[in-house]
Amino acid sequence: MAKDRSPGFKLGMTVLIGALLAIPLFMVYALVWDRQSQSETARASVAEGWGGPQMLAGPVMVIPYRQQSVETVTENGKATTRAVTIDRELFLAPVKNTAKVDVSPERRTKSIYETVVYEARVNGTARFALPADLARFGVRPEQLLLDRAEIRVGISDARGLLADNGISVGGTALPLRPGKGLGATNGSGFFAFADWSAGSAAPLDVAYRFGVRGNGQLTLIPDAESTDWTISSQWPHPSFGGQFLPNSRSVTDKGFTARYTISNLALGRAIVQLPQPGEQVGQGAQSAQIDLIEPVNLYSQVDRAVKYGFLFIGFTFLAFLMFDIIAGARVAAAEYLLTGAGLILFFVLLLAFAEIIGFTLAYLAASGAIVGLISAYSAAVLGSVKRAGFIAGLLLGLYALLYVLLNLEAYSLIIGSLLLFVALAAVMYVTRKVDWSGLGKRDEVAEGLPQA
Repeated sequence: MAKDRSPGFKLGMTVLIGALLAIPLFMVYALVWDRQSQSETARASVAEGWGGPQMLAGPVMVIPYRQQSVETVTENGKATTRAVTIDRELFLAPVKNTAKVDVSPERRTKSIYETVVYEARVNGTARFALPADLARFGVRPEQLLLDRAEIRVGISDARGLLADNGISVGGTALPLRPGKGLGATNGSGFFAFADWSAGSAAPLDVAYRFGVRGNGQLTLIPDAESTDWTISSQWPHPSFGGQFLPNSRSVTDKGFTARYTISNLALGRAIVQLPQPGEQVGQGAQSAQIDLIEPVNLYSQVDRAVKYGFLFIGFTFLAFLMFDIIAGARVAAAEYLLTGAGLILFFVLLLAFAEIIGFTLAYLAASGAIVGLISAYSAAVLGSVKRAGFIAGLLLGLYALLYVLLNLEAYSLIIGSLLLFVALAAVMYVTRKVDWSGLGKRDEVAEGLPQA
């Protein structure tokens, strides 16, 4: 019938089929999300027995002191005022804290999923000194119980602590005890008692070392009046974040080295803090953060590739439509559907192969399989090997372009926009003589399409 052969009717049918294919395309998108969730669950299970993202704080000295206070109580119906002694704590950050942190990364796998874990070894020295103006903070030196001082180190996930940890004063190792971390690490960590009463007028030099296992991210909390950290690792893909960035850094394919020098003026707090009862010191503190990132996240790349699915469907259907209404080929609705199914299957193959052999090889394998399948099918549908070759060339160009877009994220919008502009101009040129409300092509056949 004339209506069945009109270009306008065929265009409407093609658009409708393309819209229906949004359903399986969305299902592929959901499949990518599900596989990514399984990957994150597998990584979490690896970290559960290893150690999560670690946050390190300290060392900080905690000195008990006694403060006299007056309280009013009611006894036998009468208000009575009396003096009481309250034990409180003074938190003293180091005057100088210098540390070297060596981060040793390791890849761990569970099933087909892989994650990056690490061991971080910290070696440092810290100097503590009572400020000359201590009385300005409301505490007199004679109130301090220096023989009961504690040196505390905060570690967010103490399960990751390694062996060979130590705190020493004047070359003498102090026994370590678990717990009593800092507020920034929710009280997790370890501490040692340090008797400072013998030389409280002089600075106290402390050497410390400890090792932790962690997963993916390492966060450091500066406390000292002057903090100097040097962090090195063999991991070549670090990401520096947090409120403090390195003052200097070097990143090569053999690893990275970063140095932080931070003043307590930048922290916005004094080295002496007197928390109220129940108050946690250091919560919400500013930090320096280092992520050991994967250079290529295959799920994010597949996810972005799926978002370009309509580009493949649209261009391939457009080529079929041009052959249909201009070159005289008859393409049925079922043939559009089967071709669209093949194009969507590409993304499923890409995801399945990428989890096993990596994204690049998976992309080559999946695109090669789909180009071969649709080209062979097009030869029968369009009735010409030459026309099938045109479809194969179109698909190869699209897959090559998509790969470029996935690797040049910053320029993907402008490249995609220019491509659509060129495609629209080409379609407008090829169809300039088509009578959309008539029976198809006019007397002239548009140039540029292979004939039978």
